[in-house]
Amino acid sequence: MESEIRLALAGDVMTGRGIDQVLAHPGSPDLHEDVVHDARSYVALAERVNGPIPRGAGPTWPWGDVLAEMDSFEPAVRVMNLETSVTRSDDAALDKAVNYRMCPSNIGVLTAARADVWALANNHVLDYGQAGLLETLEVLAAAGLRSAGAGLDQHAAWRPAVATSPTGGPRVVVASVADVSSGVPPRWAAGPGRPGVALLPGLTAAAAASLVERLRQDSQPGDLRVVSIHWGGNWGYGIPREHRRFAHRLVDAGVHLVHGHSSHHPRPAEVYRGRLVLYGCGDLVNDYEGIGGYDSFRDDLRLLYEAKLDRGTGELIDLRMVPFRARRFTLERAALSDAEWLARTLGHAARGLGTSVSVDGDGVLALRA
Repeated sequence: MESEIRLALAGDVMTGRGIDQVLAHPGSPDLHEDVVHDARSYVALAERVNGPIPRGAGPTWPWGDVLAEMDSFEPAVRVMNLETSVTRSDDAALDKAVNYRMCPSNIGVLTAARADVWALANNHVLDYGQAGLLETLEVLAAAGLRSAGAGLDQHAAWRPAVATSPTGGPRVVVASVADVSSGVPPRWAAGPGRPGVALLPGLTAAAAASLVERLRQDSQPGDLRVVSIHWGGNWGYGIPREHRRFAHRLVDAGVHLVHGHSSHHPRPAEVYRGRLVLYGCGDLVNDYEGIGGYDSFRDDLRLLYEAKLDRGTGELIDLRMVPFRARRFTLERAALSDAEWLARTLGHAARGLGTSVSVDGDGVLALRA
């Protein structure tokens, strides 16, 4: 319909470590974690739970059924958070508990998703130093992949990405930013002449106003404005008061959609003044199979968000959340019982946000406001 624009949104895509090791061109498996020192150990953990994973897997393997689903939805724009460096650099951030990198020769796994914008402002893009970041930016650019949130200096890191639909319609201007609550070291902030990420100085009214002003400077009349924000901890369904206040400030200032991520599982969503706020999209691709300790959160269940917005106002028309289950480092459509569990869990968590979640007979979740 000409009155709507479709966006496909996902949370964290973590193609490093174990995922990298099963692709066609695995990089060095060396890790500097307290317990695990070889990335292939994560492959073994997953295989112990769900069975053999092919080595030398093609670039579509980690996506599984997600790619066909996105194609059937026919989104005008696809936005995802790339939470790994794409580099051969060995300059690991040894003061961090976990470092992620993917071999640049496996770039096909990212091009396969056909994302229009990769958000880079997160707590893993500089895991292998400034050299790793520079190589990441070079590899993405060489592959024709558009990104935002990290750059060679402050100006480049904060510059939003502009995506256009091949079928016409409004442009979508995407800013990628991070908050220290997601684990981004303050020293990673881009500065004058210093590579880094777009790191918010705080979740304040001034920070929101400054961010939206940057968006407006790169916008044209009729553009839709999206803020992709990496914030909060890894586990839990509660939405911090300051996160909700900041999201509302963004919408009040003219942002049409807030795309939040960082948690390893989905968090509840809100509709504020008609605009969609995703507080935590959860991971889409990672190597967490077989890692215990947080089983109650069912982080094996992943969501692809399919949003329909009014082209003129940016208001939410409809949000479908398609559930997938991670198994053998690929994604398959989740069972109806899994979808029902997600609907109950997210609906319960969203009670204070004025939204609810339903599920249809095909196992697709829908947001109700």
